[in-house]
Amino acid sequence: MFDWKQDPHRRFNPLTREWVLVSPHRTDRPWQGQMESSDAARKPDYDPDCYLCPGNARAGGARNPNYTSTFIFDNDFAALKPDTSPDRFERDGLLIAESEPGICRVLCFSPKHNLTIANMDTMDVRRVVDAWVEQYGELGSRPAIHYVQIFENRGAMMGASNPHPHCQIWSNHALPNEPAKEQLSQAAWREDRGTCLLCDYAKLELAAQERIVDENESFVAVVPFWALWPFETMLISKRHMTAIDGLVDAERDGLADILKRVTGRYDRLFRVSFPYSMGFHQRPTDGERHDEWHLHAHFYPPLLRSATVRKFLVGYEMLAGPQRDITPESAAERLRGV
Repeated sequence: MFDWKQDPHRRFNPLTREWVLVSPHRTDRPWQGQMESSDAARKPDYDPDCYLCPGNARAGGARNPNYTSTFIFDNDFAALKPDTSPDRFERDGLLIAESEPGICRVLCFSPKHNLTIANMDTMDVRRVVDAWVEQYGELGSRPAIHYVQIFENRGAMMGASNPHPHCQIWSNHALPNEPAKEQLSQAAWREDRGTCLLCDYAKLELAAQERIVDENESFVAVVPFWALWPFETMLISKRHMTAIDGLVDAERDGLADILKRVTGRYDRLFRVSFPYSMGFHQRPTDGERHDEWHLHAHFYPPLLRSATVRKFLVGYEMLAGPQRDITPESAAERLRGV
């Protein structure tokens, strides 16, 4: 029997039905590659040059109100447009294109320029959760919208164009690739076993405790057994619900609490404002029940060894399949310890 703390092996991701190569012995390899700069400069509460701060002009020309809590607006440079006409092109089953209508919005978490979820008050994070629920319901109720993707890119390393605390909400007509994979897997699990894939998985992880990072009464944060990114985590609701609109009042508090806890652990790990991409996966808004879905969120942080050494998805990952060095168990232990 191989030792998965030392020997190369691969792990199966039941949500995407893909494999991840794990190579624990590679943690000892020397690093002479790219070193990122660490942005340790203290930012002000208000930046007159920030296009997301209250009262400032945005890049598209509109001026923000003097907001005091969350602030939502249609993205000035949206990737999707609501008035896109339906159309389709196909040639020989090889050249296929479809028009894609949708709506893209920006949600500012706070008027303060220098905050992150990790250092916001929990009640202010709760206001962000309420805004997510509202946006999911409002956008998802539109006939042309079949999926609402809530996501945050935190830090320049993850492509954030502005450090002001904010996220984006893109709503599509078509179901995007990653949720489509998860829908197929969750539906197949329910059909084959009569249970929920993530309910079963959360139960297994809570019993083992080996990969648990944090938990409260409503959510559990775990480094998935099949994690790709070095310090990847997944938040799973303990009660079965298909989307964020199913959260009762106490569970909204619980989501705000676990978000603050997990991001705080990230920041303490390398003593830096930790970059990541985070997003919710939940029930499509196409009018079907989708009982197979279970609300969860993914955190994909790029840092590998320190605040300046990141994980790259290149070479083998691009041409063959995903690979990681430190084991998920080791990553969870380190996150629990900070």
